[in-house]
Amino acid sequence: MKVKVCGISDISTALSAIDSGADALGFVFAESKRKITPEAAGEIIKELPRDVLKVGVFVNETKENIEEIASISGINVIQLHGDETPEFCSSFSLPVIKALSIGSHDDLSKLDEYACEYVLLDSPKGKYRGGNGASFDWSILNKNSMHDKKIILAGGLNPENVGEGIKAANPFMVDVSSGVETEGKKDPEKIKRFIDNAKRVEREEVK
Repeated sequence: MKVKVCGISDISTALSAIDSGADALGFVFAESKRKITPEAAGEIIKELPRDVLKVGVFVNETKENIEEIASISGINVIQLHGDETPEFCSSFSLPVIKALSIGSHDDLSKLDEYACEYVLLDSPKGKYRGGNGASFDWSILNKNSMHDKKIILAGGLNPENVGEGIKAANPFMVDVSSGVETEGKKDPEKIKRFIDNAKRVEREEVK
């Protein structure tokens, strides 16, 4: 099971997460308490292994700004967490993760509209788009309808429930932010426990 740790803001947390087995790190360029500047993200990213996915998170940003930030920071994946259209998502040369808010089974119909490399399923938006620490009802996920998508499960995951979430959604990757924080700061021990618990669950092969 692949793991993405989002909301990275310092090099020590980034390296600790990678040492614990993280496959992807997320850098938030949208309004958030975890927002980072492109320059600061670039200083971290240049110290990271090449095979780690460096994901930039954007909400309703212009194409020009996204491409400029990608150039400055060195991210190699774009995550779009707003109201971006399928056409907009398909306009980038870098791989794209499109985040969708899932509140009911009907919301899953949006999956077929996007031809992105990855689709991230998150809980309905709160104060910010993502990172609110709330999960959605995983029972509405129909694994058979998602077998041709690289699904990233997000929203309210933590070290205690990540195994349950993986079994319910059978995702390609799980994404965590607030679930591995203590008093608003990334907690290396929680990150390690989350990754250990996630990777202990074998992904089912969908026939």
